[in-house]
Amino acid sequence: MSEIVWRPSEDYIEKANITRFMKKHDIKDYDELIKRSTEDLEWFWNEVIKDLNIEWYRPYDKVFDDSKGIQWTKWFIGGRINIVHNCLDRHAKSDKKNNIAIIWEDENGNVRKLTYVELFREVNKFANALKELGVKKGDRIGIYMPMVPEIVVGFLAGIKIGAISIPIFSGFGGHALASRLDIAGAKILLTADGSVRRGKTVEIKKEADKALDNVSTLEHVIVYKRLGIEIPWKDSRDIWWEDIASKKSDECNTEQMNSEDYAMIIFSSGTTGKPKGTVHTHGGALVQIAKELGYYFDVKDDDVFFWLTDIGWMMGPWMIIGVQNFGGAIVIFEGAPNYPNPDRLWELVERHKITSFGISPTAIRLLMRYGDKWVKKHDLSSLRFLGSTGEPWDPDSWNWFFEKVGNKKIPIINISGGTEIVGCFLSPLPITALKPCTLRGPGLGMDIDVFDDDGKPIRGKMGHLVAKKPAPSMTRGFWNEPERYIDTYWSRWPNVWYHGDWAKVDKDGFWSLHGRSDDTIKIAGRRTGPAEIEAALIEHPAVSEAATIGVPDEIKGEDIVCFVMLKPDYEPSEEIREELKDQVVKIMGKTLKPRDIKFVGDLPKTRSAKIVRRIIKAAFLGREVSDISSVENPNAIEEIKKCHLSN
Repeated sequence: MSEIVWRPSEDYIEKANITRFMKKHDIKDYDELIKRSTEDLEWFWNEVIKDLNIEWYRPYDKVFDDSKGIQWTKWFIGGRINIVHNCLDRHAKSDKKNNIAIIWEDENGNVRKLTYVELFREVNKFANALKELGVKKGDRIGIYMPMVPEIVVGFLAGIKIGAISIPIFSGFGGHALASRLDIAGAKILLTADGSVRRGKTVEIKKEADKALDNVSTLEHVIVYKRLGIEIPWKDSRDIWWEDIASKKSDECNTEQMNSEDYAMIIFSSGTTGKPKGTVHTHGGALVQIAKELGYYFDVKDDDVFFWLTDIGWMMGPWMIIGVQNFGGAIVIFEGAPNYPNPDRLWELVERHKITSFGISPTAIRLLMRYGDKWVKKHDLSSLRFLGSTGEPWDPDSWNWFFEKVGNKKIPIINISGGTEIVGCFLSPLPITALKPCTLRGPGLGMDIDVFDDDGKPIRGKMGHLVAKKPAPSMTRGFWNEPERYIDTYWSRWPNVWYHGDWAKVDKDGFWSLHGRSDDTIKIAGRRTGPAEIEAALIEHPAVSEAATIGVPDEIKGEDIVCFVMLKPDYEPSEEIREELKDQVVKIMGKTLKPRDIKFVGDLPKTRSAKIVRRIIKAAFLGREVSDISSVENPNAIEEIKKCHLSN
């Protein structure tokens, strides 16, 4: 059983936004806070809005209405609001106007900064340009751009005038881009001529053009000149960003939206089938995200917040909306975490005095390979919080992050939720103790539980993560696919959101995650998540990264095959292979001894560094590998296929 390794100091407790909230309502401890926030949703969300100073054009009449069923709950009924008023307009017209809003850096170390008043002017100019093109309330705007400040300008400008912004991962190929734009019926696409990653030119506009003939609703493509390279061009459709925006007025009224009006469509790939368009509202998304950044990460107007992300992953919009609601600064990094050197991110933290730094466990495992010396080169004393999400941790990697980056003094706010709720079901708080790899407990106002297969609460064993009450940011269905939404989240148990994650609550009430249920391996009737086996492998000194899949077995039903990346000082050998099998047995028991260990040079990952087990399994079993558009390193898939052929 893991023991507590971090407890909040008086400084963390006294200065925390959540402490202010608790004192205001005479809440004595963490358990009482969770209980009150989930038992009385109407009281809780009302008080959050007051405490975090979220501004409305017209106050709402009712916190929520679930008269059409929990699945279709509406929030802040009758209220009129706009995300951009809260995240930009009010700061640009206050004493925060000269606060830094955006710090951008590319992989060569070039830096640009925008204050709130400068960002306000750029957003207004671009919003006026969109209106001149005929964009109106409810129109959809695709955003397929590198991580440059203009990505924030475009994202906010569309929302400001009542359009719906659709952030799309800039590493997607043309087919994946086309499917998302077509599903959403996009009218406008924002893109760029290109970008640079790992020293190489990425031709974004050229890739985008592969998609555009397949999107019948698309009228215009607005192109930001990032590199000044030669690109394909269609005069009747394509427009340079500078040409359309530079001479527009820097004053533009912000549209007063109903709380339930859509602000964003964020696509989730899922494990099978076409992408799911999750839809998020002005009121619900703003209030949820502000709660999370305000209470979980304790964001204030002097914070500098960086999450290693692309805007196409929900963490991008989450960071923009959440931090800028409080007038803090966000860091946008256009580059890879280990290029040109393994200390690229630590250099970024030191240079910009970043206070909150978020990353995925897989990215940490990548950086661990290079040793501690790269971290020690840099002054990371500005950090107050570390963050993580995306997948389960293994103890070695969590402890390295905690000890080497955080110096055992900084909490890891390990959060988990999803695109479907553009927020968190689970999260620690700055006032809570931490055990390695855990997420502490339910998010505030999130009535979460762990069920067994029969739909009954379970403790001490792995079960299904569920939500028993609605939350403001839950997707309002999937775009044009209401039945698919119900089938995905609400069909397993009546009026219960089934999230598809394995979770466990230990004897002390600390929650942990154990992977996606669709990754689950079932061997001779025993069910396990791949993350547990991977964590066992990573404890071996030779192992840098690992991925585990279940393969068909006539006797057991399934058996285990592991794919392992070794550290640079180790070479594949039968001796190490057997040691690794024994390592799993020692930690997990004989039943879970792997059938085989495959040594590989790389594992397929998304740009946010999540290992894609679904693709590994399909490639290894010789099945069709569907939609690899999110994979940054497709050569790794070919290596997995060769493992299959060598059997």
